[in-house]
Amino acid sequence: MALGIAVAIVLATVLGAIAYGRRTAARPTMAGWAVGGRRFGPVLFWFMNAGEIYTIFALLGISGYAYALGAPAYLAFTSVSLSYALGYWLMPKIWQAGRRHDLLTQPDFFAARYDAPWLGVVTGVVGIAALVVYVQIQLVSLRLIVDIALGDVLPEWAAVAIGAALMLAFVMTVGLRSAAFSAAVKDVLVVVLVVGLAVTVASRVGAASMLDVFRLVEERHPGIGSLPGLQPEAHTDSVWLMTSALTVALGNWVFPHLFQMSFSARSATAIRRNAVWQPLYSLSYFFIVLLGFAALLAGVQPTQSNANDALVQLVATTYPPWAVGVFAGTSFLLALAPGSVLLLTVGSIFARNVLRPLRPALTDRGALQASRVAMVVLAGVAVWLTLGDDASLVQILLYAYAAIGMLAPGVFLAFLWRRTTAIGVLAGIVVGFVALLAPFASNLWAVALPNWEPGLIAMAIAAVVTVAVSMLTRPPKAAAVAVGMPTPAVAETAR
Repeated sequence: MALGIAVAIVLATVLGAIAYGRRTAARPTMAGWAVGGRRFGPVLFWFMNAGEIYTIFALLGISGYAYALGAPAYLAFTSVSLSYALGYWLMPKIWQAGRRHDLLTQPDFFAARYDAPWLGVVTGVVGIAALVVYVQIQLVSLRLIVDIALGDVLPEWAAVAIGAALMLAFVMTVGLRSAAFSAAVKDVLVVVLVVGLAVTVASRVGAASMLDVFRLVEERHPGIGSLPGLQPEAHTDSVWLMTSALTVALGNWVFPHLFQMSFSARSATAIRRNAVWQPLYSLSYFFIVLLGFAALLAGVQPTQSNANDALVQLVATTYPPWAVGVFAGTSFLLALAPGSVLLLTVGSIFARNVLRPLRPALTDRGALQASRVAMVVLAGVAVWLTLGDDASLVQILLYAYAAIGMLAPGVFLAFLWRRTTAIGVLAGIVVGFVALLAPFASNLWAVALPNWEPGLIAMAIAAVVTVAVSMLTRPPKAAAVAVGMPTPAVAETAR
């Protein structure tokens, strides 16, 4: 029964998304496929935006962190609110640059703003690497769901491969519009699921109410509700929380798929309205943390030491098969819908910013075909990385944010400082990665700035280097600077 319900939910959504995309899409062009024809209004943009912020990481990663560590899971509340505060300012600027200069990808922006096609190639490669890691989060989660919620239905490699194939199915033929449909279905289902689990879980773990779950877990595990949580040796104190939240907030809109999503909006007004109201959605994390604590009270034993599967174990062992099926199907969508957009972005970047510079005569149709091939290849890479990996979902996420954070100085300074140069951005990226990945650097930060998120340190160093080198190199041309400087003459709303 669980398998049947899960399959029905996933297949119905996939078929509905493809049908919706084909019905609303115009002729197959790169712009229509990659950014939905730049026609997403407030409602569709809301679901698209929420779909990329609230992924399977929100459900399994945060509940697992609450189960294993406790209070460090509050990172979800702080990072989302900070992200949208920045998004209210940054996303409309990205949207305007994309509309004025016909940009489809983030590397398009770097190449145009800094008058350096080669910088588009560099940032494209960095973006692809970070996105493949992000796809890995979705596939790791799918593997957990199949292993526990659905039993020995499929071998591990087959579950991961099928998940990647379904991600491709969402966007392979139609593009971003079909992903937006699946995001809308997924968002409705996940709200119903999380609230339904939250209001029923207390009786299943011996508590009198939802609030009583918090009381009981504090009694049995003193200190779980305050930093550093259950494992002081993990160094998840208030410094870690603040620096990790800043890393996520500063890196969030720098991710290429969210950059590309900004280009899809019909107007800057649609973007700002979402930025105002979306933080309220983060209140759902209250229920997700509650479920993580409930799993601890229930005494579930995750199959992995990092507790990624704590919530899956709770549902599989304490709820009837039909509820397990709904949970598994909804969780699949939580991974598949965002993962499909990640792969679409990867394909778009490869075709436009890696392949096209090598083949300038590449047509729009050729770029579309190359994008689809690149999606398949890089989905295979993500599958390979996923098999055998048991890292915490939060850890994988922070790795991805740390990597993409090296592009953050180039994005923010593009809108803040006219003097920023392509050489400066490149120098910042290189030095930032050294500060992030070099063994001597990690040892230095552990001593000099204990408990700081290394990604934030590397990002700050990259910003300083970008400014210093930019001051020593020739400034970009006025036409290039104008890409990042809004002008009143451009209407914010497309009519």
